[in-house]
Amino acid sequence: MAPFPFNVRITTARKLAVEAADNGLLAPELANGITRVKGVASKGIRLGNWLSVKQAQTLLNTPDVTTTKGLRDRAILAVLLGCGLRRSEVAALATGHVQQRDGRWCIVDLRGKHGRVRTVPMPTWVKVATDAWTSAAGIAEGYVFRPVTGTVSRHLSCVVSALAAYQGRFAE
Repeated sequence: MAPFPFNVRITTARKLAVEAADNGLLAPELANGITRVKGVASKGIRLGNWLSVKQAQTLLNTPDVTTTKGLRDRAILAVLLGCGLRRSEVAALATGHVQQRDGRWCIVDLRGKHGRVRTVPMPTWVKVATDAWTSAAGIAEGYVFRPVTGTVSRHLSCVVSALAAYQGRFAE
């Protein structure tokens, strides 16, 4: 069994043992022994192509921000890089998702893989980039990123691929 599912199960067993001991259904010594069971160490390597900070900044600065298309492309890249969203999540991003919570900008109630709902913090520089795009495009409600042709998800793939090719795949 992989480490992650095992660790989730062992955590559940630990919590159940503590609860059972609290309710007098299990001897405290036995519950204490169960809580001391260690999980499996998660070891591995990162897969895929990871950008360095310099490469990410280069990619982010590639679009021509004097045009609305460049503002849009920069905002897309900012959300992808700064918030770590998937393409499908960026494509589904609506203006109502971007809210301020406890003095910080967040993307709230974002529906991701398998219908999971999450809240993602949004760095200030990402908010500035998206505001520049939405104000230039006159977007006040609805989807933040709108397609010129085709679907938004396909457009996002084309934007990233074209800008990466323009930068020579970040040869250093």
